[in-house]
Amino acid sequence: MWVVKGVEMEFIAFDLETTGTQPGADAIVEIGAVRFNGSRSVESFGKLVHPGVPIPAEASRVNGITDEMVKDAPRIEEVMNAFADFCGSLPLVAHNASFDYKFYLADVKRLQAPAPKGPVLDTLSLARKVFPGLANYKLWTLVRHFEFPSGTFHRAEEDSTYCGLLFAKIIETLEKRGEALTVENFSSWMGREAVYFPQFKQDEDQLDLF
Repeated sequence: MWVVKGVEMEFIAFDLETTGTQPGADAIVEIGAVRFNGSRSVESFGKLVHPGVPIPAEASRVNGITDEMVKDAPRIEEVMNAFADFCGSLPLVAHNASFDYKFYLADVKRLQAPAPKGPVLDTLSLARKVFPGLANYKLWTLVRHFEFPSGTFHRAEEDSTYCGLLFAKIIETLEKRGEALTVENFSSWMGREAVYFPQFKQDEDQLDLF
């Protein structure tokens, strides 16, 4: 059973920027991730990704990423090994994690690529449970509520940092309440099971699911 080791636990906060909202149809244009030790960010991962299609204007208005910015960027299959290595088996957190998980899952399955091994937890659902009564639970609202240092929103690495700070605050709050910090309890607080990416291995002649 995976158990959080208090407020000094290590985890990965991650975020994706995309060309749209439909996993498997739209594409990733940026991956950002930050490894945390408690509330301290200790290492970051940030990659622009060439989506293989023009970026719609409405997507660029949200994340500020343009075709010019990604014209020389690697394709998603060229960065997935590095992202999996960066995350390892650490727990992952994202805000509205089902969106990021489903988007990345579509490429993992399509390419049978290496993927992070840890459980994926949702800071949006957790914040609603742990901090009831706020006006809304958008990431930037929570960042301002807790007075986290902030600058740009809707870029993957920056949003990963905010998400990580939020998760550290959630962990700190739950620990002060004497809660047992296990995957099972996080799943209960989220109202759904923590999810994992499927793991594929490279055999001599083919790729097989573990």
